[in-house]
Amino acid sequence: MKPAATTPPFAETALYRPVKAFLEQQGFQVKGEVCGCDVVAVRGEEQSVLVVAELKLSFTLELVLQAVDRLRCADLVYLAIVASRNGRDRDARVLRLCRLLGLGLLAVDLKLGAVTILAEPAPYRPRTDLRRRARILKEHASRKGDPAQGGSSRRPIMTAYRQRAIACAQAIGNGTARPRDLKHLATDAGTVLLRNVYGWFVRERPGVYKLSDAGRSMLADIGNGSQE
Repeated sequence: MKPAATTPPFAETALYRPVKAFLEQQGFQVKGEVCGCDVVAVRGEEQSVLVVAELKLSFTLELVLQAVDRLRCADLVYLAIVASRNGRDRDARVLRLCRLLGLGLLAVDLKLGAVTILAEPAPYRPRTDLRRRARILKEHASRKGDPAQGGSSRRPIMTAYRQRAIACAQAIGNGTARPRDLKHLATDAGTVLLRNVYGWFVRERPGVYKLSDAGRSMLADIGNGSQE
């Protein structure tokens, strides 16, 4: 996520009046600090709709946890934070999180006293990214074994593509090979050699490849157990 903007020189109470006015415009009766909730609003003679808003100067985990707790007793829950130019109220991932949890998100401009609705407090189901889902499933199915430990960040990820490139390099060894010679190892051998993503291959002549210095070094590392 993007780093939060510098905390402005305001107290959280500065958000109360703009948020109160925002809810009153929707016909709610609003009161502050009710049973631990920053803002409580009700509408209707029978008070059938209960809205809770939690105020913070910036988007934090504590704010989210408070809001999730309020979902147990309120019909609608808003998070209200100070509007910024580059804070987390501008982060699309924050908006998706709020929608996923069914929380509303309000950005409060303290200079203008204006409130902008960034996310509505309603149940949300994200639209499935079919292309990304297919890519994940294909990569999972294509990998041989389980070569990468979850949480790894300091070494290259052993993707299915990398596995095929290594297999091609091992088959070439100190000699040469044509893509069709490597088809049994990688159906896309021609693409692997031509794209040369890792710099391991050199085209000796049209249609014939050998290993580069980087390729030989990589195989040596594997032989020494420094790569998997």
